[in-house]
Amino acid sequence: MRKKLVWIIPLAVLGMAAFIVIGGEIVMHLWNWLLPPLFGWRVITFWQALGLLVLSRILFGGFGMHGGSGGRRGWRRRAEERCEHMSPEERENFRQKMRERWGFGAAPGESKQP
Repeated sequence: MRKKLVWIIPLAVLGMAAFIVIGGEIVMHLWNWLLPPLFGWRVITFWQALGLLVLSRILFGGFGMHGGSGGRRGWRRRAEERCEHMSPEERENFRQKMRERWGFGAAPGESKQP
């Protein structure tokens, strides 16, 4: 087990560093390629690009710590758990309300009531 950790930890640190460098380079090159010619904005350095990457991660992506709820992908599992506890009538009523809310109207085969 310790022999694996001796190799895994340095490789993980190296992988994270490579990911940061590549991400910063991509942001810098995209910015410098698109924004100065289109909008007349200034060219940025690698460190400014890295700062933009971190800022956008903070504002829009968080840091991957979404608690015990399963994060972004856990919504389907939570919805299925809620539906398991509903009666068939409650489930159908919920489906109908969702159709109405999102503009799908009646399901195929259902007649619209006045």
